[in-house]
Amino acid sequence: MGLRIKTNIASQAVQKQLRQVDQKTTESYEKLSSGKRINKSADDAAGLAIAKKMEAEVRGLQMAERNANTGISMIQVAEGGLEESSNILTRMRELSIQAASDTVGERERGYLNLEYDQLVQEVDRISQTTTFSGKQLLTGESDGPLDFHVGAYGGEENRISYQADEADATASGLGIDGTNITSKDDATDNLEKIDEAINKVAGFRAGMGSVQSRLQSTIANLGTQTVNTEAARSRIEDADIAVESAKLASNNVIKSAATATLSQANGINNAALRLIG
Repeated sequence: MGLRIKTNIASQAVQKQLRQVDQKTTESYEKLSSGKRINKSADDAAGLAIAKKMEAEVRGLQMAERNANTGISMIQVAEGGLEESSNILTRMRELSIQAASDTVGERERGYLNLEYDQLVQEVDRISQTTTFSGKQLLTGESDGPLDFHVGAYGGEENRISYQADEADATASGLGIDGTNITSKDDATDNLEKIDEAINKVAGFRAGMGSVQSRLQSTIANLGTQTVNTEAARSRIEDADIAVESAKLASNNVIKSAATATLSQANGINNAALRLIG
């Protein structure tokens, strides 16, 4: 190979290698600083598309889990109202039994009826004021069932419904509106009505409990899906720090060697100059 001073092919070849190793070093720094193996589509176009789809799915699953938890909170609010209504009905039954006995005089029975009447009104008040996000839960006036979206996608299979329109815990809905214990016969007749009301409330609570149990199972399943999907996304998109650190160390050694080599390559033309002198 001849000696030339116009073009230094050796220097250009070393510069090419230096640019390549410098680019790889920059990419390693980028991956280590971001924690991601894929920072742009050029890194892995297919992998980026898959990872972003999984990321959207994970965030959808997380929101669905929050929806399910909120659904449980809503049902617990309704059940809390029913629990107190059940306690009131039990007290009303107790008063009815007391008033049905001749050991109580008419005046005393009137006193008992004052409490009884207030309890009937309280049952009605509880049903009217038990709400969640502005929706009445115990009046049976809901426009159809309440839906909880518990999936990352659309479709009926990603929805759980609660039949709030069937839970009518008002005094009239329970059949205790207009009842009283002003007489022994009224007190005796009330027992059957109150027992029926207690059974209705128990039925409402059983339905709510079944939906809560289903939502809790859904939350557990959503948590498992979220973890597994996130793990799959991580394997595709996230950087392996050990691997990238090793690459960076190797590239730094190569870069140092290329820099030293470039210094020597740049001095090759000096040999030709010595022939001229």
